[in-house]
Amino acid sequence: MQCHYTIKADYKISPPSGASSLRSVYDEQIRCIRLHMACLHRRRAAHKTIWPEGIGEWQSVKQATRKYPEHTWPRKPVWGYVNEADSYVMEMQINAAADHGVNVFIYDWYWYDSRPFLEQCLNDGYLKARNNDQVKFYLMWANHDAKNVWDKRISHEESTVIWNGAVDRQEFERLALRLIDKYFKHPSYYTIDNKPVFMFYDVANLLKGLGGAAGVRDALDWFRARAVAKGLPGLHLQVTMWNERMFDTSGVDGDRTATCVEIVSELGFDSMSHYQYVHFVDIDRDYDAIMEDVLKEWARIDQTYAIPYFPHVSIGWDLPENHGERLIYKPSLP
Repeated sequence: MQCHYTIKADYKISPPSGASSLRSVYDEQIRCIRLHMACLHRRRAAHKTIWPEGIGEWQSVKQATRKYPEHTWPRKPVWGYVNEADSYVMEMQINAAADHGVNVFIYDWYWYDSRPFLEQCLNDGYLKARNNDQVKFYLMWANHDAKNVWDKRISHEESTVIWNGAVDRQEFERLALRLIDKYFKHPSYYTIDNKPVFMFYDVANLLKGLGGAAGVRDALDWFRARAVAKGLPGLHLQVTMWNERMFDTSGVDGDRTATCVEIVSELGFDSMSHYQYVHFVDIDRDYDAIMEDVLKEWARIDQTYAIPYFPHVSIGWDLPENHGERLIYKPSLP
């Protein structure tokens, strides 16, 4: 199960009868995974071009306003506008997560302009936390283009690309070797069948940067082989699903296309999940109505695809300051 949510102070789950805590139950029976957008920190001056206050995307949260009568803004974080690149703050988050049954974090991981971006939460927060053995982690490469949507001042110019998310083969090998050496061998890195799990967000950008389906498959085969050469048993490569669509498998001009089912099989991914409901259902309605369509989609995926699908369970999506459209659950915190 993958959960994309913000922990609330009053969020409680009771352990089953006979269990002393949720930590033991979830460690043995269930993997409850939280997606973590790693941009709530103060470390790099480069971030100030987007968030000039120097507190990362907390600036967008602070400035959010009510857009219609039933909207639940303004809201303030219970712990304040904490710096997630501080290991002490991350230790609090890890304890809260473990106590409430969350035992894995997925960190959004970025690579723009030939360098990593927004790594401080992971490197200086989680990896330096003394209790990071309590909640494991793995990475989702958010290889989408970086656009003005992050910057409230110019978010109406959403189509403008700041940094391209697509990379060529040389750049892919650079970042892949860094991932293997810096993260995949960490004792708290999450594995399936002892293989580090790594998730790709934007398949279209993989195809664009690596020269189509054949280029992507060759790069992923190389990635797996390098991991083995570095002493790992292999890699578990996961793909982010969106709505059903056609992909340009040539990576250039669209003269060859493939369905989602075909491309997932051709590229050799090991499992799938979603990032958010907004990517495949209409969310501008009551949460119960949303879930009816989500359950239908889960059933369709189960019947259509040959690889495992890990259900994503969303308990919130609200981008009122960054998007003009009304994309929000009702209620927004189900």
